Amino acid sequence: MATTSTQPSSAARRDASSVPTSQILKTVERVWGYREFRPLQEEAIRAGLEQRDSLLVMPTGGGKSLCYQVPPLIDRRTDVVVSPLISLMKDQVDALKANGYPAAALNSTMSTEERKAVGRSIKRGELRLLFVAPERLMNESFLKFLGEEGVRAFAIDEAHCISQWGHDFRPEYRRLAELRARFPDASFHACTATATQRVRADIIEQLKLREPNVLVGNFDRPNLVYRIMPRVDASAQSLEVIRRHENEAVIIYCISRKDTENLAGYLKAMKIDAAAYHAGMTGDQRRQVQEDFAQDRLQVVVATVAFGMGIDRSNVRCVIHTAMPKSIEHYQQETGRAGRDGLEAECVMFYSQGDVMRWERLIAQSAEQAEKSQRVIDAMRELLGEMQRFAAGSTCRHRALVEYFDQAYEQDDCGACDVCLNELDTLPDATTVAQKIISCVARVGERFGVGHVVDVLLGSKSDLVTRCKHDELSVHGLLKGGDKKQLVNLTHQLIDQGLLARTTGQRPVVTLSTKSKPVLRGELPVVLVKPAMKAGSAKTGRHDSESWEGVDRDLFETLRQLRAAIAAEREVPAYVIFGDGTLRDLARKRPSAVETMRGVWGVGELKCKDLSPRFVEAIVEHCRANDVEMDVGIDAAGSGAARSSAGRNGLSAGALASFDLFRQGKTIEQVMETMGRARSTVTGYLAQFIEVEEPDSIDAWVQPEVQREIAEAMKRAGADYLRPIFDELQGKYEYDTIKLVRAFANVQRMDA
Repeated sequence: MATTSTQPSSAARRDASSVPTSQILKTVERVWGYREFRPLQEEAIRAGLEQRDSLLVMPTGGGKSLCYQVPPLIDRRTDVVVSPLISLMKDQVDALKANGYPAAALNSTMSTEERKAVGRSIKRGELRLLFVAPERLMNESFLKFLGEEGVRAFAIDEAHCISQWGHDFRPEYRRLAELRARFPDASFHACTATATQRVRADIIEQLKLREPNVLVGNFDRPNLVYRIMPRVDASAQSLEVIRRHENEAVIIYCISRKDTENLAGYLKAMKIDAAAYHAGMTGDQRRQVQEDFAQDRLQVVVATVAFGMGIDRSNVRCVIHTAMPKSIEHYQQETGRAGRDGLEAECVMFYSQGDVMRWERLIAQSAEQAEKSQRVIDAMRELLGEMQRFAAGSTCRHRALVEYFDQAYEQDDCGACDVCLNELDTLPDATTVAQKIISCVARVGERFGVGHVVDVLLGSKSDLVTRCKHDELSVHGLLKGGDKKQLVNLTHQLIDQGLLARTTGQRPVVTLSTKSKPVLRGELPVVLVKPAMKAGSAKTGRHDSESWEGVDRDLFETLRQLRAAIAAEREVPAYVIFGDGTLRDLARKRPSAVETMRGVWGVGELKCKDLSPRFVEAIVEHCRANDVEMDVGIDAAGSGAARSSAGRNGLSAGALASFDLFRQGKTIEQVMETMGRARSTVTGYLAQFIEVEEPDSIDAWVQPEVQREIAEAMKRAGADYLRPIFDELQGKYEYDTIKLVRAFANVQRMDA
């Protein structure tokens, strides 16, 4: 649920209500090709236009950047954006320039002349956004320059970095609080994707925000499918996941530099084009990996959890954690790199209780080296405990994440996690196995670690086992023939559930807990997840089928290759040309002319003029070769004339043949039989027929009572997208049926 503070601001400079929504949307459509706002975008943009302080918490992929990009464009002013990473600044500036937006960055990689050129552009009032790192911004001479140029607004991106309670605290961000004294009349807009209530309060305090408009979006990412499974062999399990994402971007997180290099080496040996990325590499090495990944030359990057790639690549289709992150905030931020284009993506974590011990050791080392306060150390351990409970839990992953960030989750079944997809494979004899493990812990005197307990159960004759005479115990070999890695994982699961305990320190020992004896007596049943090599199934979430609805996948692949070629020519990341969402919409609507390409999502004015000739040529060639209709549902100008023209131009022979049958009142089934086409193809023809021929009734294809029910659902859920209507009807009717009713409603509305 989104929240908004309503207290008026004493810092307001203008009444943003004087700018009509239509004017803002016209600017957004002209530059970015978007025809509607995402949740909270309009409110955040108006805060920028009013120059009222604001705090915007919007999940990755929710459209935060648009909120600070639009106000200076409308007001024709220069705003400053504080960003922590040079590579991220470069990607954002490249993307803005591709849309015809005047933006620039100042950073240490630029020459003196390049920096002077940016300064001259600012003086001439040509720039709308200037991106800088906090270190450069706080330079005295630079602050003086900004003051002379009358900068009126600062956007603080990644604002959680200013809070020591956040997941990525950066001391250099603390100095940003000094800006308030230097620019008392300027407005400040803090933006972040991840922040609990405590972190939000700290951001407001540290930045000295004045009665800010606090806008908190929905933390749920319904397009992500979350999977958490026991780690048995992270390398083999990662390979299995990667292979179902062939030719798609994948990011893999590891805890240490050594882990990244070992895994990248393993993947290369298995014929996967992968590269490691960590702070121990040279600047040139890191830069090469970044560029290869950004420009689609490299699809798999294996990086440490602390990596700062800052890559704004929108079409990452999978994020893998080979170990548990140290906080839910880190997990949310890192998985947030997947599916930033709003399309489906998969997030897989391989978890072991040993991860908790590893992080506890790292926290202790960090405390000694950095002399952190006990309060901060306790906070880090608290965050680690929350992450452990999330990883070891068996409740809906989407629900657990949303509720952690203090929001209600109102769905019973997300349909997009291993729990709700019924993928958790439980051990059939879990209670018996648990009793054997617990018995072994008791028999060895609660004085040994997990590895030794497992060795005894497997019947090992190691030096330690024989020296302690544990080979003479009745529990020796109780689970002989089992897999050691799997048995270690099962023991960790018992610790996670509190059925066993363990000590802290460098050499933790497994001990009994208060719940151990009830398990041994058979009074407490045990549920264990079966450790398996297969990293989940290839099941997809609900979002997947909708995002591919109506898309010609062969054409999508053709356009993807064209995008890559153009990106290589211009030496920019592929997603700067078009995102995957735009490519899918192109492959769905298949515009046959430059003027109809503006009806595609994400195609702004400059990109249409610049890119449409090559894309339209590829689309027309594909459609003619494969007898596929073009200009499907395009209404670029929002008028009936444009709609009719789009429908009549470029129709395939199959579509025209179907029109004759529909005019005769033939049913969908009859047309399917006559033409030998699939239902989805025929319903697509029928939707086109409705848009072009504008029949007085569609009763021949959809029963009147069904039409009425769907129409009522459209009133409640809106008619822009099929998914909300489908959900409103609780899946009672197929997408194809809803599509036909919506097409008929559009005809009636335009003719009214």
